Amino acid sequence: MRRLRHLSLAVMSVLLVSACSQASAGWTYAPAPSKTPAPAASGSGAPASGAPASGAPGSAAPGSAAPSGQPGGSGQLVVVDISATGIKYDQTTLTAPANTPFQIQFTNNDAGVPHNVSLHTGGAQGAEIFKGVIFNGVATHVYDIQALDAGAYSFVCSVHPTMIGTLNVQ
Repeated sequence: MRRLRHLSLAVMSVLLVSACSQASAGWTYAPAPSKTPAPAASGSGAPASGAPASGAPGSAAPGSAAPSGQPGGSGQLVVVDISATGIKYDQTTLTAPANTPFQIQFTNNDAGVPHNVSLHTGGAQGAEIFKGVIFNGVATHVYDIQALDAGAYSFVCSVHPTMIGTLNVQ
């Protein structure tokens, strides 16, 4: 009887180690945001110091479903606004310029819930070409995106893969 207990414990340990070594990260701990503001538009996923002024070139009103990312007349960097509320993206279709670097300003409105934005080719299950830092809400991060070829890309939350939208690059 004692051998059976030890054997079952050994089997469970092997299964646990095997599962942990093959699984991808699901929930990732992120510490609470710092009280010290970080530089705006750092591109590394650091918190933005604030949202762009309403009506700024290439931006849409926060929470609107209207496509953003139209090039500004003065050659300014285009900012595409995405937000999440209630474990879903508030926008499901966005627009960005082709062959031009741009930024995604992502606002996570879900207090204490981790989200991010990742970009995929060929649909939500396609190859991941960009993965933004995962962070708890309520907070905003700015991601620098390298120039993309024209086409449709999926934006997906790495933590909640049912959060999906389409980024039309044109």
